[in-house]
Amino acid sequence: MCGLALSLLALPAQAALLMCNQTSYVIYAAVAVQESAQILTRGWTRIIPGGCANAIAEPLKASSYFVYARSAHAQGAAPRVWGGQFQFCVLGGDFSLRTQAASSGCGSSEAFQVPFAPITTGRAQSWTMTLTETPALASPDDARAAGFRRLLGDAGFAPAPGARGLGDALAKFRAAAKLQANASPDALFAALEAATRKAPPAQGYSICNDGDSEIWAALGFKAGQDFVSRGWWNVAAGSCATVVETALGRDAVYLMASKQGNNHLVSGPALFCVANTAFDIRGRDRCAARGLSVAGFLATNAKGQPGFTARIGNSGLAPP
Repeated sequence: MCGLALSLLALPAQAALLMCNQTSYVIYAAVAVQESAQILTRGWTRIIPGGCANAIAEPLKASSYFVYARSAHAQGAAPRVWGGQFQFCVLGGDFSLRTQAASSGCGSSEAFQVPFAPITTGRAQSWTMTLTETPALASPDDARAAGFRRLLGDAGFAPAPGARGLGDALAKFRAAAKLQANASPDALFAALEAATRKAPPAQGYSICNDGDSEIWAALGFKAGQDFVSRGWWNVAAGSCATVVETALGRDAVYLMASKQGNNHLVSGPALFCVANTAFDIRGRDRCAARGLSVAGFLATNAKGQPGFTARIGNSGLAPP
């Protein structure tokens, strides 16, 4: 887990599980609770920088709950995550899901497991938790300003230093997005998330899943005098992942992707070695002799571009 810390505070005046975000990231949170022999998970609660939201709106009844939180998919492929050691099932979109507590799987091809952390409420009816980052931001206002700066930069409206620079950049973005001058912070963050999803990366390689079920993707590329293949990246429906963060070279980048029921969602004639689990393989020959499989990759149109986004729908790779 990386980047986020957690502080807890019981607040008996409110009947809910309130989550506050004192980071520079838009955060999506899921909660879980054990009810008899079942685990109930639900999400995603969206919490903007400097804001709070109820992950559970009714009075709390259990003595402990579980929480998983991640930064918005629009903010990069290596999300900032707060979690723990308990693997529970979630879905890519808004969801409420019941699974058997004794089961090791999710029972659905669209559900996948993420690591939740426990919180002990002592049967308090209300609980407030605050997500922070390192180095810590001093206040919710600081978190909101840092969040605006981060997303404005990602969307191509990088602000100059200081409060005036931030105000000018926000004004330019509001005009470009056709937002009113009095647009709320929530509306601004929503528009910035949408703009960031659409913006091609200034550098690196991103994979966006425009389909309705999760995909697994792998890349092949030239590294020095040899070829390398890497995978698997799991990309949830409606999300993006930046799988290469540095500027691309002049050589083509090769892509393959699969999903439940379609192992050739994106494939092509270029053969690379792959494995069933996460892999980083140097060389594209003698795959079987090395205990590896062979898969066909498609050359994507990244040659000469420092940044490229591959958009994958239900039928495969969309035209750039």
